Amino acid sequence: MSKGSPISPALMAAKSAGGPKAPERVERPADAAVDIAAAVSAVLGPNNVVPPTAMTGSQAIVRSLEELGVEDIFGLPGGAILPTYDPLMASRMNHILVRHEQGAGHAAQGYAMVTGRVGVCIATSGPGATNLVTAIMDAHMDSVPMVAITGQVASGVIGTDAFQEADIVGITMPITKHSFLVTDPNEIPHVMAEAFHLASTGRPGPVLVDIAKDAQQGQMTFSWPPKIDLPGYHPVLRGHSKQLREAARLIAAASKPVLYVGGGVVKAHASAELRELAELSGAPVVTTLMARGVFPDSHPQHVGMPGMHGTVSAVTALQQSDLLITLGARFDDRVTGVLKSFAPNAKVIHADIDPAEISKNRTADVPIVGSVKEIIPELSEALRVQFAASGTPDLTNWWVFLNNLKETYPLGWTEPDDGLSAPQRVIERIGALTGPEGVYVAGVGQHQMWASQFIKYERPHAWLNSGGAGTMGYAVPAAMGAKVGDPDRVVWAIDGDGCFQMTNQELATCAINKIPIKVAIINNSSLGMVRQWQTLFYEGRYSNTDLNTGHDTVRIPDFVKLADAYGCASFRCERDEDIDATIQKALEINDRPVVIDFVVSPNSMVWPMVPAGVSNDQIQVARNMTPDWEEED
Repeated sequence: MSKGSPISPALMAAKSAGGPKAPERVERPADAAVDIAAAVSAVLGPNNVVPPTAMTGSQAIVRSLEELGVEDIFGLPGGAILPTYDPLMASRMNHILVRHEQGAGHAAQGYAMVTGRVGVCIATSGPGATNLVTAIMDAHMDSVPMVAITGQVASGVIGTDAFQEADIVGITMPITKHSFLVTDPNEIPHVMAEAFHLASTGRPGPVLVDIAKDAQQGQMTFSWPPKIDLPGYHPVLRGHSKQLREAARLIAAASKPVLYVGGGVVKAHASAELRELAELSGAPVVTTLMARGVFPDSHPQHVGMPGMHGTVSAVTALQQSDLLITLGARFDDRVTGVLKSFAPNAKVIHADIDPAEISKNRTADVPIVGSVKEIIPELSEALRVQFAASGTPDLTNWWVFLNNLKETYPLGWTEPDDGLSAPQRVIERIGALTGPEGVYVAGVGQHQMWASQFIKYERPHAWLNSGGAGTMGYAVPAAMGAKVGDPDRVVWAIDGDGCFQMTNQELATCAINKIPIKVAIINNSSLGMVRQWQTLFYEGRYSNTDLNTGHDTVRIPDFVKLADAYGCASFRCERDEDIDATIQKALEINDRPVVIDFVVSPNSMVWPMVPAGVSNDQIQVARNMTPDWEEED
């Protein structure tokens, strides 16, 4: 829904000469501070008191961002947002000029994912705003807190098909938590505060603030902190005690429980709480693609990632379970396979902050609405009480079965028969040589799945990818944003030769702004996942998947030359014996971006795999090879 002043014709306000001075902050007494903080606690930032002061709408936008605690912004100016770029020039905030608005959006996502703070991107009207749509949709699918600020044509010509006009509020309504249209400059402070509150609370997500050009140029009275007024928006945080007790009773009675952990646990920063619950319950833990790292891979209770390309042990644990303890997950089709055959004998405990997700795909026997940050420790306490009353369940047989699966069907790969490197080896070595303190950002496709499988994740916020939307071109700008947000960590963009060509212009942004990300192009000279499906399901008819970037091709483009043109250090690696040395070179360079063209085999495929349209029971560990379940029993 849109919110703001009604659209009505108005004369464009003239820009005041020089503009008023920035208002001074007022120091408040300690006793007053308590009362004020209690009244405005929903407003992000330090809640400085700024007395009413005259300024333009544009100055109010910039000042609001500063008061909200924003430090970094990713954007690209244009006519309809130009009034705001003028006061932005004098701001203490760090604005990073991107080369494409989609890059600004993905960078804001990457920034938010590693910092837990709201990512901010800014663009002009029309095509500038619509170029943000893909990133906004991506943030919506993956619940990433982001505020996108767009300029709009003057309010008097909205609806007339004015130059560079697009109804960005209407376009983004289905893919944001809320979309605001601002035509009155006096609304700017409270709209900005509300946007950040919406983006960062409840189920996180993107919020759009579209501001007419005359609202930016018009005079207004700025004061801070504003009042947040969002009727009906009251996210529930605490779980219902009765539901928690019933959940504990089911866990104590289960013989094959599984903790099914989704990305909501990452967003809630509840890794420590999850570990406590897991060790208390003794249950196996599966972490979805969006939850990788929230529970350490090295922990003996971790049985892997579930889903279409999940481990045999994780997929089977869910299928054979008699109780799914579902935390911040949404029963996505890539996890469940054919929904009616998913975990057929399991009861379901489902905890999520978004009530719309509970029983949406799978009916919950025990629904718990609230933040998993609050629910998980509450459930742990209820479970202690239950165990004291009824005893701790014996899960020995369950663990014998699952550990046998882990040992019998470990992740691995088959060496290519064409003499080229296995992409899995390249990715595994990147993870091994960089270590768990690195940040790994994947594009979409085969390399994304291999990066989720063959890098060991020991901490949350180390793994970033486009899970729900599957956006090609995500990796490079998201890695850029992650490096800005957490500059002391090594940040890898693990990208495909197809994905890389969609947003590699942001290498210029990285080079000029001294953002030394490292890019590993897993170059199999094709749209790899599409080619894999063509191999398996289309009789090897490779229709329009060859990109001509790899071994024995015309190499258009030559990624090494391209990276060099963008001011990056660049290498090509085509032999197994050079993989470690090339990665080490990249790790030693920290004054500019590094791009490595890893030329790998196009014939390598992602396994395990659950083909689309079949039950997870039919998971294949290699082509036409399904585990022998009778042997496992």
